[in-house]
Amino acid sequence: MAKKKNKKVIRYRRPLNINVGMIIFFIIFIYLVFSVYTYLKREKIQFYEVVDGGIVNNRIYNGLILREEQVRTADRSGYINYYLREGKRASVGSRIYSLDETGNLEALLKENAEEGTSLSDDSLSDLKKQLTSFVLSFQNQDFGTIYDARISLDASVMEYSSFSTLDQLDKLAEQSGAVFEQVRSDVSGVVSYGIDSFESMTTSDVDAADFDRSTYVKTIHKSGDLIDSGSPAYKIVTTEKWSIVFPLSDEDAALYNDKTALRVVFRDYSLSTPAAYSTFTGKDGAAYGKLDFSKYMEQFISDRFVDFDIKVDKADGLKIPVSAVTDKNFYLIPLEYMTQGGDSSEDGFYKEVYTENGTSIVFVPTTVYYSDEEFYYVDMGEENGFKAGDYIVKPDSSDRYQIGRTASLKGVYNINKGYTIFKRIEILDSNNEFYTVRRNSTYGLSVYDHIVLDASMVEEGQLLYQ
Repeated sequence: MAKKKNKKVIRYRRPLNINVGMIIFFIIFIYLVFSVYTYLKREKIQFYEVVDGGIVNNRIYNGLILREEQVRTADRSGYINYYLREGKRASVGSRIYSLDETGNLEALLKENAEEGTSLSDDSLSDLKKQLTSFVLSFQNQDFGTIYDARISLDASVMEYSSFSTLDQLDKLAEQSGAVFEQVRSDVSGVVSYGIDSFESMTTSDVDAADFDRSTYVKTIHKSGDLIDSGSPAYKIVTTEKWSIVFPLSDEDAALYNDKTALRVVFRDYSLSTPAAYSTFTGKDGAAYGKLDFSKYMEQFISDRFVDFDIKVDKADGLKIPVSAVTDKNFYLIPLEYMTQGGDSSEDGFYKEVYTENGTSIVFVPTTVYYSDEEFYYVDMGEENGFKAGDYIVKPDSSDRYQIGRTASLKGVYNINKGYTIFKRIEILDSNNEFYTVRRNSTYGLSVYDHIVLDASMVEEGQLLYQ
């Protein structure tokens, strides 16, 4: 009998041969992974190209409006009905309001107005303009202005719908038995119905508390309200001249010190206009600015407070971000100690060096970052050849100066050469985001220079790749 063959196959395992090439490849792979990881994790250094041009540095203020306002009071009690809208100009003899002792006049006017013709296209167009103007200027924090706008629109509708009815008002009152008094304007001017405590205020009465809007109260009567005898019914402004007063900081006072006129911008009204400027001392002894206008009084007739900008002259120079600016300390060395070393044209100083053989003098080339009328500003790093306590010698003299006095400069890190170099700047103007600095100043910046956007991320002499 034939012997059975064993068909079981055992796979041959090849031994793992680790050679030098595999080890080197693995090390390179790990290094690349680590480099990519650290690059992605680290904060990126961004750059900024210096551009030519200043910054617009408008200053924003909250002002108080003063006008020549004459308050008119009711000579009897009754239900009031107005016939002119807020901000409408009245001539002498114009019907302003009526006082109805029975309270039936308002219903009578509405009833007869409804029986007449509808509002004209011009009247509807004016109402739409009033609504559009209010919507564009409305801000959530001034929610109370909605009620002022409603009262003004009510007066406008009453005015437009009552022209024909008012002509026969006496006849209607007689038929209905209504008892009322018609009140007409005794002067020419612009009518307003908002009464507050500022109508008779002058500059000598102004103090800081007047600018607190949270305590401001304005009373407005609307048609149909019952008012008492002697209560304010309306006020009239008889001149186009008006003023805005506002608090002045020490910085503001210095900025506008030599100004007699300023350009004022009212953003909510899309209006820019010049104004005569002056200053005065308020009741509290503080300094205030005063802007005088001879136009646009009617547009602000309903306002007591107003936000506005003052356009400041734009400084001409280089525009750089605030984040690029830093401060750096330097040693101060008197100007007369500067010299040139031997055959070299490099600037530097003679420094005393102490050895076992005695004292000697060596020339140390130095980079100067700035100079004023007395001193050169020299880097404080010991790698630059100087440290506190070192002595330098004046050329052709035995006078010595001990290094130690320091001062700081504002500047940016220039990277035109691929590494950071501190460059001093001279600031002309600023706002929250940018500085305007002097162009082509000695040791300074020029247009199209590249600087580090965030100076806090680098240090002097750091190598960078743009």
